[in-house]
Amino acid sequence: MKGIAVGIGVVVLSPLLLAGTAMMMASSSEAATTTSLSGCLTGIDTDEVTKQVTKLLDGASGKDVHIQGLDLPAEQIPHAQTIVATGISLDVPAKGQIIALATAMQESRLRNLNSGDRDSLGLFQQRPSQGWGTAQQIRDPVYSSERFYKALLKVDGWQQMKVTQAAQAVQNSGYPDAYAQWEDLAAALQKAIAATFPNAGKHQPAQDQDTESSTDGCTPDKDGTSFGPIPEGSVPKGYKIPKDADPKARKAIEWAMHQLGTLYQWGGSCTNAHGPDPMGRCDCSSLMQQAYAHAGVKLTRTTYTQVGEGKAVSAKNLKPGDLIFSRGTAARPEHVGMYMGEGLVIEAPRTTKPVRITPIKDWTILAARRVL
Repeated sequence: MKGIAVGIGVVVLSPLLLAGTAMMMASSSEAATTTSLSGCLTGIDTDEVTKQVTKLLDGASGKDVHIQGLDLPAEQIPHAQTIVATGISLDVPAKGQIIALATAMQESRLRNLNSGDRDSLGLFQQRPSQGWGTAQQIRDPVYSSERFYKALLKVDGWQQMKVTQAAQAVQNSGYPDAYAQWEDLAAALQKAIAATFPNAGKHQPAQDQDTESSTDGCTPDKDGTSFGPIPEGSVPKGYKIPKDADPKARKAIEWAMHQLGTLYQWGGSCTNAHGPDPMGRCDCSSLMQQAYAHAGVKLTRTTYTQVGEGKAVSAKNLKPGDLIFSRGTAARPEHVGMYMGEGLVIEAPRTTKPVRITPIKDWTILAARRVL
């Protein structure tokens, strides 16, 4: 499994050059069917947006979620989540994520469009003919988000620009001021979504973090630190599966714990982790698959597909048995583990390492799924 290729080059370009021929990768805001609102979306209640976003990520119907400025939250919020998660995985500061969200809201209303002005496509209405990628690539929300961020990071001084100026430097729109109307909503969405990713701000400069919305989300006795150092392959002293765990989750956790200490094997089936055949050992996703198989729950085989199992949940509302995903991006995670409760996760980490239990504080969670 390969991680997303960050490879962000540093190119010193002025906004004027970016607006001209040096920015041949221009998109088409002019393609948006609706180019403006009747006034900016101001006075956004960030706490209410957070409440509604969390409700949706915890499985509520889109009909029960209401966010000012979003007509189809069940479709739009997952795209916003992908944009934020991709920004986090690329270490883009919060302001960059806000710029990306405001741009996508103006260009597509956070919809993955099949068409637009001329050959414009996707969340950011990027154009294959202008070098943004193939039509198939641009229609991939993770790819299109990565391309936007990489273009933004090449803009000299983007962090000192207004949101609409930075967006325009990338997009070269026929409506250069249109992005401003989405800034408040974009900021509220970024704050709400980033808060569902523990440690999302740990690589950001101190001045870019919001101390009131720490993304850590766990008290000391619930992030695994209370157990102290955990020897690989062992069960922390004092750990017990929570009494309120779903019976099937309990069975899955118990079975997974029986594999502790067995060596990781990429592509291994996890059908005989203690046996002599290396291919009977576990990798991260086969450990999840077989643990739940022994609880009577069928999961697909790979991390890439398991991230679509069950329903999405907020990382702040995990229950024992939930699958948590890290490395890569929210849409394309490269690693999966099972939450055990009490701030602990069981995982098959990587080659040369055994199945082990780790504190959740060591995880940067990109997605979480409840499969029961």
